[in-house]
Formats: sequence, structure tokens, C-alpha cells
Amino acid sequence: MTGAILLGLALGWAMLTVLSVRFTDQPQRWAAAPALFMALGGFLLMAFGSPAQEVLAWVWPPVLLVLVVWMVVRAPRQLRSRSGRVLLYPVIAMLALASLGSGYETVRAAVDAGEYPAQGQLIDVGGHRLYLNCTGSGSPTVVLEPGAGLMSSDLAFIAPVVARDTRVCVYDRAGRGWSDPAPTAQDGAQTATDLHTLLQRGNEPGPYVLAGHSFGGLYALTFAARYPGDVAGLVLVDSTAPASGTEPDSTQPTRADSADSADSADTINRLSALGAAAASLGLGRIIGVETPSHLEGTIDEYLHAGSSAQQAAALRNFTDKPLAVLTAGSGSQPGWAASQDALASLSTNSLHRVIDGATHASLISDQDDAMATARGILDVVSAVRTASPLIP
Repeated sequence: MTGAILLGLALGWAMLTVLSVRFTDQPQRWAAAPALFMALGGFLLMAFGSPAQEVLAWVWPPVLLVLVVWMVVRAPRQLRSRSGRVLLYPVIAMLALASLGSGYETVRAAVDAGEYPAQGQLIDVGGHRLYLNCTGSGSPTVVLEPGAGLMSSDLAFIAPVVARDTRVCVYDRAGRGWSDPAPTAQDGAQTATDLHTLLQRGNEPGPYVLAGHSFGGLYALTFAARYPGDVAGLVLVDSTAPASGTEPDSTQPTRADSADSADSADTINRLSALGAAAASLGLGRIIGVETPSHLEGTIDEYLHAGSSAQQAAALRNFTDKPLAVLTAGSGSQPGWAASQDALASLSTNSLHRVIDGATHASLISDQDDAMATARGILDVVSAVRTASPLIP
């Protein structure tokens, strides 16, 4: 996507060169330089992909800045029209900002990688690697699933507390934290599949207690529906509710449905890629997103929200396995409490605990509220170990 954008910009500069020479008395031959520069960058990206992007991330910003300075010097000499300068100078200014922003993004990403080295391991799950970090000992193993746009480090208040009593694993979904971006769409079903593969290849045997916060609850429900034998208990931390109604059947879609689905997936992929391209210019950090792949993964996650909610609805009965629903005591929208009650009804061995004063975010970000979340997880661990009912 970035390569295509650069080729489009190159075409624009080339047209300025050719058309101004042919049809005006103010030929702008200098515009051939940015045309060649951007065409070369676009071609390298489209021909070689990620390896070229890693190199260009360091080379492109300083070279572009030098080119911008050269353009500022040359353009006034050949462009006598005041209206032409009014049109051209904002474009040059945008290129200067792109150079500075992308340079900052590249340097900052390198600094962050040095300051926060990975503590776990990267495991290939089929086309990309996911980060997994497991600590503590004992069974069952707890697997923590962060909410939308979050990563393993956002669970830093919870994981160490749980690790004192049992084995606990945190991981980063594709594109987040230390994990690689994924070549395929990451809806709930794919997320559950990748997590299952990650745990198997990471030699972390089940059955597991899955604890999902917010959107992570959808992924935990989908995992439990797809791999029921590998799940001993669930903890849904102010979880997003699955879709209501019946799950779509598994019959083959019609040709028209397949075409619509393909078009929709293509649109989603393009929107995600555009978001990543914008983040490469440093725009992601303005909204608190660390890397381009993180922004792309987060956009992709929200764009697939409907599918993920439908897939989570496949878990209609968790039988008598321990299930804890932890709900924030403040800041909830109307109807949220009812959806949490509905989640608790999935099992005959469940509890629904409201954490007074906690908000949706503070259940993992505030140390005291995170302790309450950890206690709920350990209650399920204890119930699994002793095969006993949960105590509200």
C-alpha cells in the first residue's frame, strides 16, 4: 500500500514536469527529481516488501529532507506564478513533515526496542511469529487475553500476582507488542486458532483457564467454543458481549455472498494498511499507538468486531465448568449489566462479581482494581483444582 502511494505521488510529479514543459512558458524540470525518488521507493517496496521497508525506514527520511530543501531552492527560480507557489508550497511542507515524522518514528521504535527487550519467546504459528511469556508454576495454566488495541505489558499488574499461585501466560496478538504482523485477517476465529497453535508449540499444556478483558473476552469465548477440551475455566473481565441470536450456519455461501465477503475483506485490509502507512509517519504516536503494525492490527481488530462477536456466540453452554464474570462498578452503559448477567448464565458453576468503584479500564490499569481481577482469576483456578463450586 505504501509503495502504491509513492508510485502515485511519483506520477503526479512526473506529470508536473512533462505538462509544464509542453504547455507552459514556466517549465518545472526540477520536479523530475522527486518523481524519480518516489518512483524508486515505490518500486522497491512493491518488489521486495518488508526487507526493503526496513532499509528505507532509515534511508528515506534524511534523503527526503535533503530533497525538500533542494526543491525549496529550485522551485522559486522556475515558478514565477504566485498562484502556482500557493499550490506547490503546502505540498512541499507536507513532504518536510513526512520526512521529520517518519524519521522520528524509526528512531523512536529502535530506542523502544532497546529499552524494553522481550522477556519471553517468539514462536512461529504459521507465517508469522507471536510473543509468549509464561511464568510461575502449577496447574491449571492461566492464559491472559488483553482487550482491543492492548498488549501483554498492559497486564503487568495481574500476571505477577497470578504467577505466585500457578502458571500464567501472557502473549501479544499479531502486530501488537513484540509479535509480528499477520498476513491474514485477525478476527476472533483466527485469533483463537493462532493462540491454540502458540500454546501447543510453546509446550504449554492445557487445560487452561482463559481470562479475557473487554474484546479479549470474545476471543476467550471463541477459544472455548473451538477447543472445549482444552479449557477448564473462564474469567470474563468486563467482557464485550457476543452477538445475540443464532450463530450463522456452516453451509457453503452462494457465489454472490462469497464475492461480497471478498470485497469486504479487501476493503478492511486496505483501510488497515492505510492506517499503518499513516503510523509510519509518526501519526500513530500522537494517539498513543506505539508502532505502525500495532495501529494496523488495532484497526483490523475493530473492523472485524462484528465477526468476532458472532464467533464468540458459538459458546452457548459452558456446562458446569467454573466461570467468573467480573464487571466494573462504574462507567457502564445502559444494558451492560444485563449482558454481563447473560454471560454468567453460560455455566451452572458461575459467579458474577461487581468490582465497586472500578471502571472498564481500571480493572487492569489500576493496581488495586487489578488485584480484584487477579483474585477472581485465582478463585476460578482454585475451583478447577478442587472441582468445587465458585463462591460469590
